[in-house]
Amino acid sequence: MKIKIYYHHTDCGGVVYYANYLEFLEEARTEFFAGRGLLLKELSEQGILFVVGRQEMEYKFPARYADILEIETKLIDVGNARLEFDHRIKNQNGKLICAGKATLVCVGKDFKPQPIPDNIREELSKK
Repeated sequence: MKIKIYYHHTDCGGVVYYANYLEFLEEARTEFFAGRGLLLKELSEQGILFVVGRQEMEYKFPARYADILEIETKLIDVGNARLEFDHRIKNQNGKLICAGKATLVCVGKDFKPQPIPDNIREELSKK
């Protein structure tokens, strides 16, 4: 997924505000699901939600206004009720801006963990 950096993404130092990267990763995961025919809104209406249980970020280099960032999102592990994603964000020159890992937990409407349904597991496992 690509994203253009706008002025509102930056802080008083003129670089992308660190917390905005979490939003970029959320958007990338949403697109990852959609690319496999899984719409998170529809899943939530069925009582299947994926919530962030853990997020790690390592910031390497600042991104700035008007940069074009590419977000690489890979599913690296599928557990009974959890998914682990690896993220890499690079600028238009291929320089690594930041890297992160996210663990999502499958929960029901009561926000208690539940197993990932087999049909969803199958779709997520497709390359």
